[in-house]
Amino acid sequence: METLQNTAHARSFWQLPSLLALLLLLTGCGINNIPTYDEKVTSAWAQVENQYQRRADLIPNLVETVKGFAAQEKETLTAVMEARSRATSIQVDESILNNPEKLQQFQQAQGELSSALSRLMAVSERYPDLKSNQNFLALQSQLEGTENRIAVARRDFIQAVERYNTELRTFPGRIWHGILYSDLEPRANFEATTENAQNAPAVEF
Repeated sequence: METLQNTAHARSFWQLPSLLALLLLLTGCGINNIPTYDEKVTSAWAQVENQYQRRADLIPNLVETVKGFAAQEKETLTAVMEARSRATSIQVDESILNNPEKLQQFQQAQGELSSALSRLMAVSERYPDLKSNQNFLALQSQLEGTENRIAVARRDFIQAVERYNTELRTFPGRIWHGILYSDLEPRANFEATTENAQNAPAVEF
């Protein structure tokens, strides 16, 4: 009886280190990479949303400032507000990352808003008083900074998605995906619509 107890004790003594060694081995084999990279995609997307929202929040003040000096530019002012409305009307929760069509619509709407803003900025060239207005200059600086932040956030998101999607398709991530993370699907990504899609658009005043 004592021999059996000693054998059971010895077995349990060796089981714990074996389990710990197995756990360390699995961790080293990338078992946690997929959920880790998925979280990074979500975090990067939150930054993209945040910067686009920051730009949207700046636009009403910018339009009002321009209107004060160039009310006759009604068509351009209206186009900016309509583009802003379309861009902000698209629901951008996390589910958009699994919907390439919806992500493309979001990207297109933001591109149209960028184009409308460029036309609005061109208007300032015709109004020297507007160009020297302190409120306009402050908004100009904030918009330029936001465009740069958008470019960085988009770049980080693109890289995070590429890393996550690559993990799902390559060894050993492909194995772990099939065994443990089959509910996680490849993520949609931004598509380059111009050669310089990852660069901030020029904001010239």
